[in-house]
Amino acid sequence: MPVSTVLLLASIGVLSLFCQWLAWRVRMPAIVFLLAAGIACGPVLHYLNPEDVFGDLLFPMVSLAVAIILFEGSLTLRFSEIRGHGAMVRNLIPVGSVVTGIIGTLAAHWILDIAWEVALLFGAISVVTGPTVIAPLLRAVRPKAKLANILQWEGIIIDPVGALLAVLVYEGIVSWGQGNVFGHSLYIFSTTIVVGTALGSAAGYLNGQVLRKHWIPQYLHNAGTLSFMLGVYALSNEIAHESGLLTVTIMGIWMANMKQVEVESILEFKESLSVLLISALFIILAARIEFSAIADLGWGLAVVLAILMLVARPLSIFIAAIGTRLNWREKLFLSWIAPRGIVAAAVSALFAFQLQNHGFVGGETLVPLVFMLIITTVTVQSLTARPVAKLLGVAEPPEFGFLIIGANTVVRMIAAELTKHEVPVVLADTSWENVRLARMENLQVYFGNPVSEHAANQLDLTGIGNLLVISPYKHMNSLATYHFLDWFGDHNSVYSLAEGEQDQTARYQTAEKIQRTRGLFDGVSYAKLASLVSQGYSVKTTQLSDAFTYQNFLDQHQNQALVLFVLDGKDHITPVKSIDRLKPDNASTLISLVPPKAPQERKESKNSDSNNTVAMVTG
Repeated sequence: MPVSTVLLLASIGVLSLFCQWLAWRVRMPAIVFLLAAGIACGPVLHYLNPEDVFGDLLFPMVSLAVAIILFEGSLTLRFSEIRGHGAMVRNLIPVGSVVTGIIGTLAAHWILDIAWEVALLFGAISVVTGPTVIAPLLRAVRPKAKLANILQWEGIIIDPVGALLAVLVYEGIVSWGQGNVFGHSLYIFSTTIVVGTALGSAAGYLNGQVLRKHWIPQYLHNAGTLSFMLGVYALSNEIAHESGLLTVTIMGIWMANMKQVEVESILEFKESLSVLLISALFIILAARIEFSAIADLGWGLAVVLAILMLVARPLSIFIAAIGTRLNWREKLFLSWIAPRGIVAAAVSALFAFQLQNHGFVGGETLVPLVFMLIITTVTVQSLTARPVAKLLGVAEPPEFGFLIIGANTVVRMIAAELTKHEVPVVLADTSWENVRLARMENLQVYFGNPVSEHAANQLDLTGIGNLLVISPYKHMNSLATYHFLDWFGDHNSVYSLAEGEQDQTARYQTAEKIQRTRGLFDGVSYAKLASLVSQGYSVKTTQLSDAFTYQNFLDQHQNQALVLFVLDGKDHITPVKSIDRLKPDNASTLISLVPPKAPQERKESKNSDSNNTVAMVTG
């Protein structure tokens, strides 16, 4: 029974959404399930044949999707952030690209006997890892912060850089093939570079000026930027054949490094596209894979993959680590982690189309080769990374730090005190003013929606295992609570303030799952905390002892202090939910919100200090 095109399109959307949900539940990269779904729908069940569904629109659709992916990736490439992440990341990008590219090219050509053009392109594509596969893996493995930062920033930077390298290699291949004279090929290649760089820079500057000066209304910023980017991509391809990918990459880099241009909302807008467009794209691309094409590669395919994982990656790491303080265990762990991701899949599919259109022999082998590299690296490394980290002794100890929703005055006071006790703390807020003040106080902070895909890739939660919801934004509070209950996997790791006065209907509408997290700091609301701070309350640390017990602490503050955290003698920190049940021993440390001293107390304290000083001088 034939299936209608409408049903096929709807099936792709529903299936892509299910794959994204499944990846979220099991904390694995979504690309694994998307590719598996595509293979099941295509060569296994023969339910989806992309050529029959999309016809001549398939190639343009893939081209536009790749342009969106590269543009989004390049928007994260801020030069100021790259400079601040150590010699290892700085060395690994060029060294890893060159070593992996050369070894991948030689292995593909000599072992699989594929044409040099296809081998060169495979070598360039194989250098890309990407944050979309690195971030879920790091959350599951929890390596040491130093290693997590290296891998995370390598993925962020190598994503657009590796794709740009693939674009340049492809342009070189095509330009060389269009003429027998070296000068002619060099001219075509140079034209592509010049047009891509000039048009991309001009488009990035112009779009940045539009956003900075608000020449278009706020609600058009996201849609306008996306539409303009796609228009520039098409125009660039018309001026110089296949220069569009380079153009949009340069455009994104230019915008990311312009001052006073907010690109966070544009990055967040990309999330919907990931589900509706990009996720569906990989099901479609995987459906085109033919088992016969994989079988034709033979056992040489396994050898090539093994060389990339066991030779190229370790060699890149050990060369890049020269002059750094990484020990051999840390180098081995970094050598094992290099999963390929979405950019590699999309770029390989696009260039395979292009090579076949230009008549290059063997272009059809590029897609199965890259897809098998993705499936192998993501699957094998996701399953083995945690045991390898434990074996090498580079796994992070149990996470006891706090992600705090909010960067307001109350939160900043709490975070500053926790930081004094070396408790990892990350603040997340959508208010730029709060974020700016937190950064001025040298607190680690994330600006944006903490439950967004951008946060999943960019928010560094190394050492963080708990959530504190301390913000006035009720809608965001609920979303964050739901999100991180699944993330941290235990309601004993997620704490939120009471919502203050609510009617009975609101109580019934609040899920029991969230209700169990409520009651932080003895059930006070955010309004109450803010009121206490405005009255002069401050966050202080008190060390209990046999000479100064918990009862002495209560008497000193006339039962007006609010105990926030308790650190026991083993340096284990616990947020307080019920003051009545609180019975700290004399080895504990209290972090509390304490009232200001009364004027008479301050005067007596000042006189006492003065008398002590006089006595010391007289003595």
